[in-house]
Amino acid sequence: MPTNALFADLSEPSALLTLAFALALVISLAVKAWLNARQIRYVARHRAQVPAAFAQTISLAAHQKAADYTLAKMRLGTIELALGTAVLLGWTLLGGLSLLNQLLMSWIGPGMTQQLALLVAFVVINGVIDLPLSLYQTFVLEERFGFNKMTPRLWLIDLCKSTLMGAAIGLPVAALVLWMMAATGSLWWLWAWLFWMGFNLLLLVIYPTLIAPMFNKFTPLADEALKARVTALMQRCGFSAKGLFVMDGSKRSAHANAYFTGFGAAKRVVFYDTLLAKLSPPEVDAVLAHELGHFKHKHVIKRIVAMFAMSLAGLALLGWMAQQSWFYTGLGVLPNAAGLNDALALLLFMLALPVFTFFISPLLAQLSRKHEFEADAYAVSQTSGQDLSTALLKLYEDNASTLTPDPVYVSFYYSHPGASERLARMTAVR
Repeated sequence: MPTNALFADLSEPSALLTLAFALALVISLAVKAWLNARQIRYVARHRAQVPAAFAQTISLAAHQKAADYTLAKMRLGTIELALGTAVLLGWTLLGGLSLLNQLLMSWIGPGMTQQLALLVAFVVINGVIDLPLSLYQTFVLEERFGFNKMTPRLWLIDLCKSTLMGAAIGLPVAALVLWMMAATGSLWWLWAWLFWMGFNLLLLVIYPTLIAPMFNKFTPLADEALKARVTALMQRCGFSAKGLFVMDGSKRSAHANAYFTGFGAAKRVVFYDTLLAKLSPPEVDAVLAHELGHFKHKHVIKRIVAMFAMSLAGLALLGWMAQQSWFYTGLGVLPNAAGLNDALALLLFMLALPVFTFFISPLLAQLSRKHEFEADAYAVSQTSGQDLSTALLKLYEDNASTLTPDPVYVSFYYSHPGASERLARMTAVR
């Protein structure tokens, strides 16, 4: 159906949705472009000199590498922003999703197979569109700054594994949700939410032992001295884990990290091998204490509860909107006259929702930074604040994280505080 014919027949609610979506998209695009430009200008302006607070610990060469890396990522991000907006418009108001749905309907006919085919086709097409920039980021940008350790062969193996796993897990989940939408009446969203909640909790349990080992090798921590330190710290903090493991992160990237994974009795502590190579044992202790701080303050539970609450609200909203014809036509899609529109509703909702929720992202980022400050304070109370400071500076330097981000950009996007503010807070706590 031609786009102009579609919009000529818009009812009033449909026209209002079109207008609201278009305005939100334009405003969010303008804000994102403005924030990107601010970050680029701010980092470039401070490239020539290491901030005074770090002059004794960070070299000018490392500072300039971090600035150049940040600028390269930001410029690539600006291209991704433009491409993502164009693709979103193509799928919605320009009728791409409607066209794809009609083609599959004519080939397959109405039913579950057609709906699953629509979901698969959408994911595949998006993946193909994203592929060039993804390859550029890995094999050009990350390679240029010395972070990429991925070979084309390993990249292809990862792609095949993730595709097969996505199909093995995603298709049954999608089929079950679509069945619920069709078979359980107007409260389908509640049943879908209960299933989704249980599925995510199950993933938290099985991810460490069944999924993660398909992509990385996990070996028990062999350094007995470090193992004794870490175990003593966890006992002191009242934390238990099923094991301490080292992950071969160096086979893909030079970036370093440590994390907890799993849920309940299945919790594991995982160190990247790159992290253990760069930090001293007391610094590893301090980084681990920070992660323990998240558990001490119940940040993980709070985030899970918040995620479930937001997903319940989102599914309830979708349950109502999926029954409104203007929801489809207002976003550029002609709903199926003879057949189910559940897959269409899921995809449209997934496409449109981020446009509107972008405006609450500063609140979520602020909450995340608050949690990081609390975890830092806990780490300082359990280990040496100096060790945590030096560990963070090493990680900032080794990961080429800029020490001079734009404050406004930070307020919108950063889930972790900037280096200056973070270290100043830790100094005040000590």
